[in-house]
Amino acid sequence: MNDYEILLLLDPELTDERQNEIVSRTRETIEKGGGSWSDHQPWGRRRLAYEIDHKPESAYHLLTFDAAPETLDEVSRVLRITDGVMRHLAVRRVKGASTRPPEPSHYEPEQPRREEPRREEEPLAASVPASQDSEPEETAREERE
Repeated sequence: MNDYEILLLLDPELTDERQNEIVSRTRETIEKGGGSWSDHQPWGRRRLAYEIDHKPESAYHLLTFDAAPETLDEVSRVLRITDGVMRHLAVRRVKGASTRPPEPSHYEPEQPRREEPRREEEPLAASVPASQDSEPEETAREERE
């Protein structure tokens, strides 16, 4: 038996009953496979680093348990095909590690950028490729000043 934890990212539009159903089915699978359930910590809705299925948030749940590797494989297989599970990650739990949720970050919503009207600019002399018969760069620089 190994100590594991799974961080579930569930669709934020799921009802609390459906979220609890997914967690309870996971618990049943673990216990049926000979494992022991340790804890379930709902971390609530949090902002994702990047959108998944056009959703900027997810409902986080941390599950901790002891199980055989075969049981963990079955739990991961079931979570992959379960509707409402956006992502999940199963890892071996480190003894003594904290299971507290991280502090929510304070973020500024990104403001849409306004398109500024384009101005016509004169081409710079430096952007024009120099030819063999052009004047030296120092002379051109003196004329600009």
